Amino acid sequence: MKLTVTTFLSLDGVMQGPGGPEEDPSDGFDLGGWLVPFADEDMNRYVTAWFDTVDAFLLGRRTYQIFEAYWPHVTGEDDPVASKLNSLPKYVATTTLDSADWAGTTLLKGDIVKEITELKSRPGRDLQVHGSAGLIQTLIENDLVDEYRIFVYPVLLGRGKRLFGSGTVPAALRHVDTRTTGAGVTVHTYERSGGLEFGSFALDAE
Repeated sequence: MKLTVTTFLSLDGVMQGPGGPEEDPSDGFDLGGWLVPFADEDMNRYVTAWFDTVDAFLLGRRTYQIFEAYWPHVTGEDDPVASKLNSLPKYVATTTLDSADWAGTTLLKGDIVKEITELKSRPGRDLQVHGSAGLIQTLIENDLVDEYRIFVYPVLLGRGKRLFGSGTVPAALRHVDTRTTGAGVTVHTYERSGGLEFGSFALDAE
């Protein structure tokens, strides 16, 4: 399976608490909900299209608990997000959860890098990561992300958890696609494409 990361980012790279004040107030973050004024039909359409290619979900513990409190209560096969989240396998990276009641959930409590590498080796389409700021740092540090799907919003937050933190491994990405929503959000898709290449604009010595 292809491991994809879908993330909502401020222009200065913050991914924390996009959906509401109570979503992730850790470390005193009090700017939650910054995405909501920009939600429109374009955004919904792009998200829905990506959910059409998912075969399993990989989530961090905090995001899993947020999803578990909401999505099982959204019923009906006509909701493209709820129908996938409620029916497909969900793998949760955790050191604290001992059980999970949401149907289709498997807790990953061992060597997380080894377990995710094994998941990626299975046949299928997308193994999708949503939210999960802490888990994403582990994925980036261990070069496990195959594709980034990044919504960039025209806001500056100045603080909060960032997608690319201090453990980011230098890497080259290939631009796949960019779209813009009616609300002014740019939606970028990048694939992993190997190591960095370098050059120089310095004048040749005579």
